[in-house]
Amino acid sequence: MPLQPVPRASLSDHVVEKLRDEIAEGNWPVGERIPPETELMAQLGVARGTLREALRALQYSGMLEIRRGDGTFVRARSEVPGALARSGAALEHVLEARAALEPPLARLAAARATEADITRIEELLALRSGAEGDEWLDADVAVHEAIAAAAGNPILFEVYSALLPQLREYVRLGAERDGFRRDDPRGHEDLLDAIRRRDGAAAAESARANLEAMSALYNDGD
Repeated sequence: MPLQPVPRASLSDHVVEKLRDEIAEGNWPVGERIPPETELMAQLGVARGTLREALRALQYSGMLEIRRGDGTFVRARSEVPGALARSGAALEHVLEARAALEPPLARLAAARATEADITRIEELLALRSGAEGDEWLDADVAVHEAIAAAAGNPILFEVYSALLPQLREYVRLGAERDGFRRDDPRGHEDLLDAIRRRDGAAAAESARANLEAMSALYNDGD
């Protein structure tokens, strides 16, 4: 759907708001390139300078990434990931945040997951089992994201989604340590089985056990 022109009296702040809405509503998916500047200028009725000021603001907030010669890409659906990236959070903070979110999300997923949710998790686990390197990392993070989505709480999902870049880095560093098990069923196959059985307690316990294993791995490596 074409964007509506911005009133001339409204400058970059209004453009930022309109672009933010397009991203938050999923009209421009994460990882995809947004329309070119000339198209946005025509749709919004603003000058190039005004548009670029808005794009820079959204880049600073963490929602967009401007790549010279390649266009502008969506990095996140909200400004929370940018705030997290600037927070200077250490790996132990990531683990604490995961511990606060993942067991409750797993419990909710066991109660609310649809058949489509379960199928999605199954597909991602299958992709994860046959992947290597960055593809494995991406699939692992996608499994966690799909479980969070299956919980059916948009507020918790938004908060958890903002944590995913830090989660990916946490797992990447963990995978480099001795004793890391890529095929550990805790938090993955065991959790999916609990979701299938609608066993919220078992789902939460599986998520918790997975986090404890990761924590022990880091503590042993220090």
